[in-house]
Amino acid sequence: MKKLRLHSRPVNAVRVTATLFVGFLCFAQQVQAQSDQLKNLMLANNCMACHMIDKRKYGPQFDEISSKYIVNKTAIETLATKIKAGGTGVWGEEPMPPQPHVSDADARTIATLIMALKPKE
Repeated sequence: MKKLRLHSRPVNAVRVTATLFVGFLCFAQQVQAQSDQLKNLMLANNCMACHMIDKRKYGPQFDEISSKYIVNKTAIETLATKIKAGGTGVWGEEPMPPQPHVSDADARTIATLIMALKPKE
């Protein structure tokens, strides 16, 4: 088996490939867990009546929201507040009604998970 040299030490190419693959699997599982958590919170708080993660319904899709707020350093706090208080004008004339039934913790978690989504290109 051919050995690669990294930092003057031989490294087994199969071992490096396996390590990278395991790292990728762990990352993919984390992303899936976050997506599942977001879906569960959306269902529990009736967000899916107007929003979806990657498709447009009545309100913007969550990856669009991530794209719009990616440069906002206070995006999580801003989105959590908007979830609870509602708003209008950011995405057109259609208002988002207030969602006072959503707990502060759920609003912040939803906002955090939205901002963790890959922004829409």
